[in-house]
Amino acid sequence: MSEQPVPAPVRSPRTPGVGRVLVVVYAILALAATGRSFSQIVRSFDEAPLAYTLSAVAAIVYIVATVALILPGRSAYRLAWVTIVFELVGVIVVGTLSLVVPEHFQHATVWSVYGQGYLFVPLVLPVLGMWWLARHPERTA
Repeated sequence: MSEQPVPAPVRSPRTPGVGRVLVVVYAILALAATGRSFSQIVRSFDEAPLAYTLSAVAAIVYIVATVALILPGRSAYRLAWVTIVFELVGVIVVGTLSLVVPEHFQHATVWSVYGQGYLFVPLVLPVLGMWWLARHPERTA
């Protein structure tokens, strides 16, 4: 009776080591942004619809980026790039607008003042995400 070898688990090539930490941070930020936006929208959407909608957009971006970083394949790799670049642009635009025209951002969003309410993680995370994606490109089979 011969023993059959146990197949190794299939993993995305982008998630070993530091990539796992990146995915975990994205997942935590996705949960935090989702909770914040849900709470803001349910409690007082009429007070600051722009700010609370931006928080919901940020939550969606973090969820999609997390999933795209986990999944293998070219489509997931491209989606990760798109969402992470969108995230960086969003943080820079909303962060700048929240400083230049603060009257439009009296209620904070995830990306207000470049993510200050989240210890600037929203500003640093997309830069790290793009660095990680550039160092771990999707390989064609």
